[in-house]
Amino acid sequence: MKKDIKITMPEQVALIINTLNEAGFEACVVGGCVRDSIMGRVPDDWDITTSADPLEVKKLFRRTVDTGIKHGTVTVMFGKIGYEVTTYRIDGEYEDNRHPKEVIFTKSLAEDLKRRDFTINAMAYHPKEGLVDLFDGVGDLERKCIRCVGCPEERFSEDALRMMRCVRFSAQFGYTIEEKTKQAIRKLAGNLRSVSAERIRVELVKLLTSDHPDYLQEAWELGITKIVLPEFDACMGTPQNNPHHCYSVGEHTLKSLKAVRADKVLRLTMLLHDIGKPLTKTTDEMGKDHFKKHPKESAKLAKNILQRLKFDNDTLRRVCRLVEYHDWSIDLKDNLRISTVRRLIAEIGEEAFPDMFEVNRADLLAQSMHLREEKQAKQKRLEDMYHEIQERKECLSLKDLAVNGRDLLEKGLRPGREIGEILQRMLSDVLEDPAHNEKKYLLNNLKQYL
Repeated sequence: MKKDIKITMPEQVALIINTLNEAGFEACVVGGCVRDSIMGRVPDDWDITTSADPLEVKKLFRRTVDTGIKHGTVTVMFGKIGYEVTTYRIDGEYEDNRHPKEVIFTKSLAEDLKRRDFTINAMAYHPKEGLVDLFDGVGDLERKCIRCVGCPEERFSEDALRMMRCVRFSAQFGYTIEEKTKQAIRKLAGNLRSVSAERIRVELVKLLTSDHPDYLQEAWELGITKIVLPEFDACMGTPQNNPHHCYSVGEHTLKSLKAVRADKVLRLTMLLHDIGKPLTKTTDEMGKDHFKKHPKESAKLAKNILQRLKFDNDTLRRVCRLVEYHDWSIDLKDNLRISTVRRLIAEIGEEAFPDMFEVNRADLLAQSMHLREEKQAKQKRLEDMYHEIQERKECLSLKDLAVNGRDLLEKGLRPGREIGEILQRMLSDVLEDPAHNEKKYLLNNLKQYL
């Protein structure tokens, strides 16, 4: 990488910078967009910093939104696309590991860059004047290193979430964390208790859906998970003396995270699928460990954790369902009947079944080699049966049943719970024999369902 790097920015961003410059103000792009451009990545956002104060910015552009005007940020709108323009600022003293007591506007870009978190995020770029890199951010990109701007303890004391961001950036880019930065995290990790669950959640999801979700181990080593996800620490401290496993519960979890695609629900499922094992562990007289009924305990814990971190209800529902059934194939007999698979699909939910196979594969790949070929063969049979059921479009739920409640009412049955119970018995019959999913057959044989 070279200091004379050229960055291509959107036309509208260049227009904003040029407009501010022509009005006598400094302006440049800053932060993540500069970092990503240097790395050859496509920036998600383009942030602009300027010596103009918010009111001066508003006067120069036709449409603006007061995004965070108290903190110096105005969003300049071009149609439905907005670009944040923030005045150079110095943060006052921090009193809650999150918010400064006051924000002081400054005319110095250098002062503004000093308050930023990491060197790779503290670079600015002007289309004519080039790169401003006061803290060797380019050097740290070359070294693949995450390092705080200035004193790490000061940066983390200003905003404790930066400690999670540090590990998250490490996971996103596959970078190492500089030693003094690590030491500061170990010392100050407890300050994460003052950070909102919503902000913790955002960083955790970004870490989990990165190219290196197993870098969660670094968060554990630095004392972060002890504060934000103590259940994972319990997993790291729980060995599995069992032929099916060669890692502790926590290490197995880290391996399984790597083995599933970078989807939020799937990665959260692998994070939490065995979270209940420390609570269910027993050891027999031969010294072999068992974790009976751990899927249900894991689902219960997963629900508590996801609620604590303020996840939305849809994510909570989908993850907990996958966690509860992640071990469903273990107890299935080798001479598996296709009707059993239909019942499983009906119980687990048709929409969740493709994800379930991905969870099964990731779980298996993070286990020992014991009986692996046999387990994979069973999973293959299950998948083949599932696809066969899908191709034949067989009935798997009440919505696909040839009879509904109105049909039963027309047969003279009274409204009430009995209607639902009869439909469930009909569905059970159809799951056993799909040929019975005919309106004529079901109504002609109504007595057997009463």
